[in-house]
Amino acid sequence: MNILKKQKNVYNDIRGDFISLVTENTGKAIRTFRKKNKLTVQELADRICKSKATVSKYESGKISLDLDTLFDIAQVLQVRLEQLLYMPPENVPTETVTVPNFFKNLNHMYIYMYDGRNNHLNRTIINVFPENQHIFPAIMYMNIKNYNEYQNCENTYTGTISHYDALTTMEFQNQDTYIEKYIIRILASFLDAPTKWAMGFGVSSRPLMPVATKMLISKKILPETDDLIKSLMISKEDIRRMKQYNMLSFV
Repeated sequence: MNILKKQKNVYNDIRGDFISLVTENTGKAIRTFRKKNKLTVQELADRICKSKATVSKYESGKISLDLDTLFDIAQVLQVRLEQLLYMPPENVPTETVTVPNFFKNLNHMYIYMYDGRNNHLNRTIINVFPENQHIFPAIMYMNIKNYNEYQNCENTYTGTISHYDALTTMEFQNQDTYIEKYIIRILASFLDAPTKWAMGFGVSSRPLMPVATKMLISKKILPETDDLIKSLMISKEDIRRMKQYNMLSFV
């Protein structure tokens, strides 16, 4: 009996810690999106019919939100409900579906690109939501400023990730500019590795033109070294392969 009681106490402690983590990180997401929408705490409180003190406690993680309130906040902030929900960075079970080794137990991906228009390293995060199919809902936050408030980014995309035998395809729609869709293709994702090279297809707005981008997808945040930036630039080997096939490819 003592053993069962001890196991129950351990379970309750773990459950309590997880709920606290969810509440804290959901509050942090609400604060980030509120600031992105240039709303004060009082303005958000007025729109969801709550007091300023209550909204402050939501954002600080001191009190949990009910689903109705969370839905109201998502509508005011013009985001999808799942953008406010917290997911642990790893160890998400995916055994119920066929997932390539690179994506196993992975729901946060870090993408690095180099923008030659302004000599700028582009940091992007993709959140993947578990499903019981081969297609997974996902949200992409492109060109983030920092990792703590990555939702405050230049462009946000919603879409899906599809896994097939030798190819993974990510298809996204810009939330603000519906003319733009972004597609990412990853070859041989069944091979496990810390990083994978991929190609992204989209539309550049400066100037307006279709573009293909060389990108590195990582399971973890990478040190932003000169070597990383150099590897993201189109190399002589990339150009040689392009001339050989008369096609642009990154593998």
